[in-house]
Amino acid sequence: MAHQKEQRTFALIKPDGVQRSLIGEIISRFERTGLKFVAFKFLVPTREQCFAHYAKDDAWCVKVGERTITGKKEKGLPVEKSALEYGRDILEGNVRFLTSGPVLAMCLEGNQAVGIVKKLVGGTEPLTSDVGTIRADLTIDSYEIANADDRCVRNLIHCSDEPKEAERELKIWFKDGELISYHHINEVTLYDVDLGHILGK
Repeated sequence: MAHQKEQRTFALIKPDGVQRSLIGEIISRFERTGLKFVAFKFLVPTREQCFAHYAKDDAWCVKVGERTITGKKEKGLPVEKSALEYGRDILEGNVRFLTSGPVLAMCLEGNQAVGIVKKLVGGTEPLTSDVGTIRADLTIDSYEIANADDRCVRNLIHCSDEPKEAERELKIWFKDGELISYHHINEVTLYDVDLGHILGK
């Protein structure tokens, strides 16, 4: 019996995940779900690649910049820039961190891959991410300490939030032909695929 078309998603182990030797741990968490990897790429990203990846406009910068200003006012700190400038600083900080060392770009495939990977990765802030997620279990960073250090939150990994975003991001990190199509033994259990077909018999 044929199964529905499998969904693909994008994930990226950031420089902090690489430097802390967590690549194997993170990959194993994905593998245990039954998702299959169809592409890996180990690289140091370019600035152009990162700006294309984040795809943030001035409206986004103003929004996050306003949160920065609110936080400064609550702590009695001086506000020295506009919301737009603070937002651009945050975007620049994200790009600077992502280009600071090697990252591992990945494409995973399987039923509802976007949602499964997002659930495993957890919320953006490790401090408030659900117990059992990659970000909650493997790091202790928070917005508060990141803001105090004037840097981005180091949360080990990025993943796509929705299918359209995954399609867009995959095109930034992988070229045509770099995503491999193949059958995996897990498909026998999940999709009722004929074992002989997978083994090439």
